[in-house]
Amino acid sequence: TIYGDLEVSTIDQKPRDGVKIITKVRPKTKLKEAAKFLREQIEEGRQGFIVYPLIEESAKVDAGAAVKGHAEWSKLLAPLEVGLLHGKLSPEEKEDVMKRFRAGRFDALVSTTVIEVGVDVPNASLMVIENAQRFGLSQLHQLRGRVGRGANKSSCILVYSPPLGEYGQARLAALRQS
Repeated sequence: TIYGDLEVSTIDQKPRDGVKIITKVRPKTKLKEAAKFLREQIEEGRQGFIVYPLIEESAKVDAGAAVKGHAEWSKLLAPLEVGLLHGKLSPEEKEDVMKRFRAGRFDALVSTTVIEVGVDVPNASLMVIENAQRFGLSQLHQLRGRVGRGANKSSCILVYSPPLGEYGQARLAALRQS
């Protein structure tokens, strides 16, 4: 009864004609292969996102952290430029990092889920999601939606830390297949 005066909206077509995003699921032990693939994409003029569930390491939660991940990816991709974006940065710092990424001054951007909504960088064609088993399906879907916005073939690599339980396997498989 609260919403009785509203009309029903029907979405009868896809919102955009984006490219298909190829989604792969890989264990953490295959991270160097993901880094090699990202480097290849960058050498072709593309950019990539690397997403972590946490900003900094936690004694309570066993999950990857963006600050530490930034240092690791900077080494893996050296001498390429890798930016860092997370929720503890001031709004001005966040905007500066995103401007630099959009302008191509960063080849890759290590981030937390602050990029989940409202980020449009058509040149970004690869998304690596670390500790993907820690995210829900809708969050993974939103993150994957940050790539595939340009004309280039795009990919999403869901990296998990073994052991991966039955529920985690099913969730990552569902995203890979859809």
